[in-house]
Amino acid sequence: MSKDHLIAVSQGPRRDFIGYGHRAPFVVWPGGAKVAVNLVLVYEEGSEYSWLEDGRNDNWGEYNIPNSAPARDLGTETHFEYGSRAGIWRLTRLFDRFDLPVTVSACAVALQRNPDLVTWMKARGHDLLGHGLRWSEYWTLSREEEREQLHAANDLYETLLGIHPPGWNCRSFPSVNTQDLIIEDGRFLYYSDPCNDDIPYFVDHPRGRLLVVPYSKTLNDSRYLIAPGYGNPRDFAEDCRSAINYLIEDGEEAGGKMLTIAIHARWTGQPNRASGLRDVIDYVSRTEGAIFMRREDIARYWIENHASFAPRG
Repeated sequence: MSKDHLIAVSQGPRRDFIGYGHRAPFVVWPGGAKVAVNLVLVYEEGSEYSWLEDGRNDNWGEYNIPNSAPARDLGTETHFEYGSRAGIWRLTRLFDRFDLPVTVSACAVALQRNPDLVTWMKARGHDLLGHGLRWSEYWTLSREEEREQLHAANDLYETLLGIHPPGWNCRSFPSVNTQDLIIEDGRFLYYSDPCNDDIPYFVDHPRGRLLVVPYSKTLNDSRYLIAPGYGNPRDFAEDCRSAINYLIEDGEEAGGKMLTIAIHARWTGQPNRASGLRDVIDYVSRTEGAIFMRREDIARYWIENHASFAPRG
């Protein structure tokens, strides 16, 4: 085992401030598109911390309240239930209307508790981004506890969907062990916790190479709940349009980029916010140079067409 590998195991991945450097590789997406938009539907409802199951309440319902009473928080519980009872179906109808390919970042237990959503994913061919057994704070777990949850999640995904998840993304941020456990598993096509680039890249490790398809929390509907954030759906839509327009313009010189837009069933599933997402989807559908791609398709396209691109850092 190399010294670098020992460091990675004990302290997590090394930091890289250079990446591709001043001139990133000139990327061309299918059809000559300048921006590949990956719409991520995040589904966590039923897998969050709750007093009944964990003796604690989660704090990411409709209001991010850090200190809750030592008792059941029915307000937060029912905000999560709105996502699974109503919000998710408003969003699936929207995606169906536009025949839109999306990536579903779902906790395994959340999917288990909503079998109709599993049926919808299978029928529409949407891809899965592994999001944990439950919506756990992985940085609080030991390496062995995290490994056990990873394996349990993969087993449950295979039972529900018949597949091992091609990619992985933790709650909020990973632990120092997450990347190494993904490599150890050996069955992931890509990894998506890092938020440090606009295009995929490979990292080397003793067992080969790991493809990173970077995530982003910039165009994320959690900004409806935090400051500075989105005051209304127009803010969200305009923020997304601004990013898309700039990447198309910049793509003439810098090549294609990818753009992650992440929305949650309990937040953007609300009718006012769904209207902002509808406007974004309509805009991308009418804009030359922008395409929607599933995350798995971005990963496979990169491996097939850009595997030789190597960061300098």
